[in-house]
Amino acid sequence: MSFKWKYIILDHLRHRHESPKMMKSHLDRLLKPAAAFTVTISFTILFILLPRPLNPSPSKPDPMARSFVLWLHGLGDSGPANEPIKNLFTSPEFKNTKWSFPSAPKNPVTCNYGAVMPSWFDLHEIPVSASSPNDESGVLKAVQNVHAMIDKEVTDGTNPKDIFICGFSQGGALTLASVLLYPKTLGGGAVFSGWVPFNDSILENLTPEAKKDTYFVVSWHGR
Repeated sequence: MSFKWKYIILDHLRHRHESPKMMKSHLDRLLKPAAAFTVTISFTILFILLPRPLNPSPSKPDPMARSFVLWLHGLGDSGPANEPIKNLFTSPEFKNTKWSFPSAPKNPVTCNYGAVMPSWFDLHEIPVSASSPNDESGVLKAVQNVHAMIDKEVTDGTNPKDIFICGFSQGGALTLASVLLYPKTLGGGAVFSGWVPFNDSILENLTPEAKKDTYFVVSWHGR
């Protein structure tokens, strides 16, 4: 894979290890303060409208083409609770945008003493650090479910390059894994207060598209 992707992911791992105070903010955001919500929405709008440095198509893009945004919520949250987000996207660019807010299945979560709650995969501890155990099998199962949602949308006629995955907290971690492991080039991925949910050994299993320097993934994390 390209040096660029190795650097980005390894940089994530390094900073998670060296900055426990930063990771503590991840736990705080499980409470979803209004300020964090506002910042998340602002950057989501910026992300989807931002011009992408991908190889330009020979033909002019259709401004009325259908687009698809898949929003993945955080630990303990639900899809319906996040649906009001779409009401903030009122510009003409989103006229033909389809939104999807799936809910994670309810599973016991180790870091919460086995309590059953909506969770895309298991979490062994919070804050997450480079030494935290990863539920890679759970992550890969969740990725398969996300890919099935994307495949259905592609079958319905949406160009993969007009599909965007956005996620907050645990949903952000799943976003990163889902985008990097999808076999086709997507429009991009936006990770808010997420992390790298797998070990560096999985880097060798990234798809050819994910290894290209032109793949568009952005990540934001507060302090």
